[in-house]
Amino acid sequence: MAAHLYGDYTTPQEYIDSFMADLIRRNPNEPEFHQAVKEVVESVVPFMFEHQEYFDKCVLERMTEPDRSIIFRVCWEDDKGKVHVNKGYRVQFNNAIGPYKGGLRFHPTVNLSILKFLGFEQQFKNSLTTLPMGAGKGGSDFDPKGRSDREIMRFCQAYMTELSKYIGENMDVPAGDICVGGKEISYMFGQYKRINDNFAGILTGKGISFGGSLIRTEATGYGTVYFVENMLNHIGDSVKGKRCIISGSGNVAQYAAKKINALGGKVVTLSDSSGYILDEEGIEGEKLDFVIDLKTKRKGRIKEYADKYGVPFFPNERPWNVPADLAFPCATQNEIDLDDAKNLVANGIKLVAEGANMPSTIEAVHYFNEHNVMFAPAKAANAGGVAISGLEMSQNSMRISWTSGEVDTKLQEIMKSIHSQCVKYGESDRGVDYLKGANIAGFVKVADAMMAYGVM
Repeated sequence: MAAHLYGDYTTPQEYIDSFMADLIRRNPNEPEFHQAVKEVVESVVPFMFEHQEYFDKCVLERMTEPDRSIIFRVCWEDDKGKVHVNKGYRVQFNNAIGPYKGGLRFHPTVNLSILKFLGFEQQFKNSLTTLPMGAGKGGSDFDPKGRSDREIMRFCQAYMTELSKYIGENMDVPAGDICVGGKEISYMFGQYKRINDNFAGILTGKGISFGGSLIRTEATGYGTVYFVENMLNHIGDSVKGKRCIISGSGNVAQYAAKKINALGGKVVTLSDSSGYILDEEGIEGEKLDFVIDLKTKRKGRIKEYADKYGVPFFPNERPWNVPADLAFPCATQNEIDLDDAKNLVANGIKLVAEGANMPSTIEAVHYFNEHNVMFAPAKAANAGGVAISGLEMSQNSMRISWTSGEVDTKLQEIMKSIHSQCVKYGESDRGVDYLKGANIAGFVKVADAMMAYGVM
């Protein structure tokens, strides 16, 4: 029996049920956050039952409560002089092992629940990288689509004017996320420098000319594929010769496709919010370059690929009913539900790797496990992006710049290390439970640091 402040529990499930009920009561109307926490506690609590000290120090309760959640008003003018008001956020979740670290997201769907789920997940992801990074997440409900560069600049400057009070190179180092790329990071970095008259590495994802790291854009996609290659190597297999389906067509999807092609796999699908394309000949070379230009520079729709290359386009659908060996959800959260999971299994999928943040529902993950589908959770598989952000912080601190080859080698080493940690805590007679392994490995490092500090 495990003694705990909230009572005695004879089984892990009893504690999980009690813990989740209390968390939902204290954090109402935050479904994404509830989902992220539940996914972790299902793995971590059985481990805690074997290690009483984590109960005694209420570590899990402390890890599910952010250090602080900052909400502020952002006022800006559009090109016609009209004033707009948006909400700005920064959730500083945990700095037990390093400065708060996590992206900024500009999107109409941004709310406190989504940022808390992302910040909570970031604790485990950053821990797995082995780099000294805590966890945070932020952003705004501002929608940059359809806005001019000058409007985006004014918004970014207004947002940073407030955010600058709460960040610093040894305190909190944000990065980019959805709709926050190099342009937005540059505007915000410039505003921070203007306000503080201080050139410091307070953001990652910067331009190469002012402290950015090479292959940062490619890192999340590359890292996801490196992780999958390690998974397959562990069972004597590889990406070579595998038919792959990818959702999304942003940076993660683009560079996951590029690395799959480099390793000898074949990518047959990409998608956006309008639908997906199916190219049986493979999306590579000139065709992939077209996608990168289409999505990065022209901000077009993926249907243009279908029109140009004469391949099928499936409007308002996701590619989870296409037969393949490997699936890479690289679009957004909860894009694979239970029905999608059933389609994937029925169509021969052997491995699902999360390039996006929490793209699979809990029900889908359980179904994969029940049907022996190898599953690479986001906190492990897509940690490449934040890993390179951590390396950018290191380069900024040392006032040096590594070559792309040096950074890529370090990224491969980090993803291999993450895989080893997952195997250490997730291996059993049935194989490796990568979700369990990632959750426990990430938890142990942060929890041990928190306990070492005492009660705080």
